[in-house]
Amino acid sequence: MSAEIWTTRRLLEWTADYFKNRGLEGPRLEAELLLACALGTNRVGLYLKYDEIPSDAQRARFRELVKRRAAGEPAAYLIGHKDFYSLDFEVNADVLIPRPETETIVLEAVEYLRGRAKDSGESAPRVLDIGTGSGALAVAIAKNVPAARLTAVDISAAALENARKNAQTHGVAGRIDFRHSDLFAAVAPEEKFTLIVSNPPYVSRAEYESLDISVRNYEPRIALLSGEKGTEIVERILAAAPEHLEPEGRILIEISPMIAEASLELLKTSPFGHFKIINDYAGRKRVISAVFG
Repeated sequence: MSAEIWTTRRLLEWTADYFKNRGLEGPRLEAELLLACALGTNRVGLYLKYDEIPSDAQRARFRELVKRRAAGEPAAYLIGHKDFYSLDFEVNADVLIPRPETETIVLEAVEYLRGRAKDSGESAPRVLDIGTGSGALAVAIAKNVPAARLTAVDISAAALENARKNAQTHGVAGRIDFRHSDLFAAVAPEEKFTLIVSNPPYVSRAEYESLDISVRNYEPRIALLSGEKGTEIVERILAAAPEHLEPEGRILIEISPMIAEASLELLKTSPFGHFKIINDYAGRKRVISAVFG
């Protein structure tokens, strides 16, 4: 009986089946990402090598990645990057992995800033990103609204270092002021912004314990867990934000569907008006939007 020939094609097929049997979401994509990393190429490059036989060293590297992924470690941390809003972001265990649902904020922010510029002639809108993490929101907004000037804060110095690298990579570092700060602590009272965006911790303690191990055991707890209710950080942001928004300025905060109604109740007793919840791509309640003044 002849030994199996482990071409790129066969490695992908076997690994996709293995991941599927273990219940991983998107098993083929996961296999492609890890094998591309092991071979030092990208997903397109895999198909140019489809019938080639990777070296022993490459297969050993791939086996190690597959083993770690099967144990729960996220693919984004294993390969060191993640796509977000058509941009490639470097990520590591110091930052939350950017997710497609968070693109909802970028879509809303870009549309709002462009519309405001058209209607009012505002030439250089100022944007504040609270809890920037990898810099996904700040960098994506800066790339799509070239006139915008941004301030991005995070309580984690390690996360800020990651965000700075991503801003450099995408050529927007000169327009983003990164600050080490617990929410608004490093933002002066006189600083006013056209728009405030945030993807804050919004997971309750009970929900945190039920998260998939790939999230609970690997992604930074400080970026996920808000407190007993899940609304604690959102409440702090809403309380402090009016001091830092221009008249008719807007705030966009990511939430989970589990705290959507509680977040609306917070807005009802706040200085904000014209508030609403925006659904993400999957139709889930994902972002609260409100206007100050």
